[in-house]
Formats: sequence, structure tokens, C-alpha cells
Amino acid sequence: MRIGEVARRAGVSTRALRYYEEQGLLRPERTPSGQRTYPASAVERVRLIQQFFTAGLPSRVIQELLPCVDSGRGSAEALQILATERDRITAAMADLAAAREALDRVIDSATHPTPEHCPALREPAWAPYASAPAGAGLADAAPADPALADVPLVGSPA
Repeated sequence: MRIGEVARRAGVSTRALRYYEEQGLLRPERTPSGQRTYPASAVERVRLIQQFFTAGLPSRVIQELLPCVDSGRGSAEALQILATERDRITAAMADLAAAREALDRVIDSATHPTPEHCPALREPAWAPYASAPAGAGLADAAPADPALADVPLVGSPA
């Protein structure tokens, strides 16, 4: 069977089949002219590889598991590999859940700002000038930073 036919029957692209071959997951025969040919069983193998990928397994792990598939016998090592991958996926899910919770807090803070989370709400922008006497101009206001007390404001007499 040629590559296009396997791809069509398995529901994948020919590029995916070439990738599987590159990763050592699928081994087609070659014609004298170099074209790939596959046995009919390749369709089922490709579907199995797709199931492994859907389960979150990387190609290196799939490659480790395929000998058990080919022999029809599981092993303690294969089960340990699967358990390790499940633990890796569980940890990744926990990390994603924590990231989602942090993002929810950011969204909540942006939606409902409080002085604790928003510096602009702690002290209004006009607060440094609130201490100036009524009717005083900007030049008469106390500067927010005492170090700037002797620096004249732009446009004020020096």
C-alpha cells in the first residue's frame, strides 16, 4: 500500500507518516525506485500511534512501548513507563490549574481594583497638592518628594 492510501485510511497526513518513520514508529518497505510501501497492518498501527499521542505520550515513549505491542505482551517496565507518564501529565495538569487560578486572581483584581492591589487607588494623583492653601497655585503646593523642595517648577519664578 502506498503512503497516500495509508494516510487516507488512517485519517492522517502523509507528513505525519513521514514523521512517524523519522521517529522510528513506522517502518515502511522501499521499492527499487525508493517509494514507500506499507503492509495493510500499517493503518491499524498508525491509529494506535495516534491514540498514544492523544494520551499525551511523546514519540520516544511510544517507541519504547511498541515492542510490547508487536510481541503482544506487556511488561512491568512498560507499565512503569505508562505510570510515569501519567504522573508527569498529572503534575502538568496541577501546574496548569495553579496558573489558571493565578490568572483568575489577576482578572479579579483588574475587574475589582482595591487600594491593596492598585497603587493609583492608594493615594489620588492630586494628594501631594491637597496640603496647599486654598487659592494657591501649583508652585505653592508642597512637593511629594522632600528632596525636590528646592527645585523650581517649570514656568515658576526662580
